Amino acid sequence: MPTDTRSALLDLIATHSFKLGDFTLASGAKSDYYIDCRVTTLHAEGGRLSGLVLYEMIREQIPNADAIEAVGGLTMGADPLVSNIASASAWALADHREILELSLAMADDPDFPSEEDPGPEPTLIHGFLVRKSEKAHGTGRKIEGFLKPGAHVVIVDDVCTTGGSTITAIEAAREAGMIVAGILCLVDREQGGRAKIEAAAQGAPFLAAFTAQDVRKAHIALR
Repeated sequence: MPTDTRSALLDLIATHSFKLGDFTLASGAKSDYYIDCRVTTLHAEGGRLSGLVLYEMIREQIPNADAIEAVGGLTMGADPLVSNIASASAWALADHREILELSLAMADDPDFPSEEDPGPEPTLIHGFLVRKSEKAHGTGRKIEGFLKPGAHVVIVDDVCTTGGSTITAIEAAREAGMIVAGILCLVDREQGGRAKIEAAAQGAPFLAAFTAQDVRKAHIALR
């Protein structure tokens, strides 16, 4: 497996989630390939890698990343992504604090070089899931998990085709009073979804880790 996190994740998607054949998509359109990212995002290593890759994208490509309080998306494609991104943020914070503790412990020891400055402390990114419809019992909430009006959040999805599920999550987050600061997609099929999502995003950036062509090329190369 490649040592680079992004390349390793692409290889797993190409191996486990990509199939060539004759398929009918949820939109009714025909396709000669199918991508089921859940096979990868629910895979132990695939889940870990997808969380790390998307967490890194938030930290490096979403404006004012330190203000992001949560990540969420429409169940169930977003479920493992949300959980793994939240976990990645917790591990990043734990690693940062461990480095600081080691630096302080060794500060007066001439036999150990001082640790590099780990930079600003990462913030925790919590998770929420958007139901396809409000539940008819209990709290009747459409959003489960983190819910804080005024919070800056990022919407995630596994595969973006027409953009419908992503837009549903964007609208639900806004209806709950949250501010959508960015949208991330694991794989963009490049079939018109981007334009619709960007229109709904109202200026928030839409970023995809990979395109369907990236996955197809990796799949063919691995075969």
